[in-house]
Amino acid sequence: MTLTTFTAEMRPAIEAELKRNLAAIDDPGMAEYVRMLAYHMGWEGEGAGEKAQGKRVRPLFVLLTTAAAGGDWRQALPAAAAVELIHNFSLLHDDIQDRSELRRGRPTVWTLWGEAQAINAGDALFAVAHLALKDLDEVLAPEVALHAHYILPRTSIALTQGQYLDISYEDREDLSINDYWPMIGGKTAALMAACTELSALIAGVDADARERFRVFGDLVGQAFQVEDDRLGIWGDEALTGKSAESDLLAGKKSLPVLYGLESSPEFARRWAAEPITEDSVGDMTALLEACGAQEYIESKAQELTQQALDTLQATGGEGDAHDALRELTTLMIRRSA
Repeated sequence: MTLTTFTAEMRPAIEAELKRNLAAIDDPGMAEYVRMLAYHMGWEGEGAGEKAQGKRVRPLFVLLTTAAAGGDWRQALPAAAAVELIHNFSLLHDDIQDRSELRRGRPTVWTLWGEAQAINAGDALFAVAHLALKDLDEVLAPEVALHAHYILPRTSIALTQGQYLDISYEDREDLSINDYWPMIGGKTAALMAACTELSALIAGVDADARERFRVFGDLVGQAFQVEDDRLGIWGDEALTGKSAESDLLAGKKSLPVLYGLESSPEFARRWAAEPITEDSVGDMTALLEACGAQEYIESKAQELTQQALDTLQATGGEGDAHDALRELTTLMIRRSA
């Protein structure tokens, strides 16, 4: 089986599991509430469909890693749904905090229903994620299921810690590249590490192998965020669904910016002197390119990707699922959107 074959089988199962969990909160009088959640998940509204749903890479990672570790991926569907719901809870809140008006090419929930309702919708997805994980109790030994329940809130705390750093960095001028890694370790890598740790736990591998799978996910998450930062400045708006200028205009201390602040005195001077505008963003991008920021980002993403693949290889797995997981790792990092 190839990655395409696995995806064709797993993706419908993921959507069905997600919809089943959200259907459980469709109480009388809650039609608009549920519609708001379904809109964010990409199932309803103008432009609904696979593009609006996103690639579902995190639940795919859960299922493929479970299979690669020797487990039954169908038993991992509750964990796959849980991590995707946690991811979407964080996206709903991120869009408000970042004032992002587009998500996957469509208006964000807060722009349509207001900030208060969007916050509430995010909270709902967070709660449903924990309910989704409870279904593991039916297929795992009690002590294993209990460990799985511990992973999700621990990861959620790491997500909010990373987001705290990301927001606080906007007002700090004393940052270096070294400050970047703990921020993305929480904001992005923690959830990918949870995906692979949950998978290994469900598959029943020993503690050493489970830790290697967790580190694999962490490295994938770091590489993914580094590539996301590249796309935030040099990505194709038609493919990413958001302006390639948005990270610079928002003043985000992304990895290209931190590299530019350390490597280009002219970029650092102009960054400190005045807010970046639509008129100046082109010049600032050119300064980043001149100091080698784009090459540095691409090299770092490749380095982290190779470390992730080496770690996956060290788990000792083999077979179609293992090969598909390697392919998915490479595709999700070396992407255009």
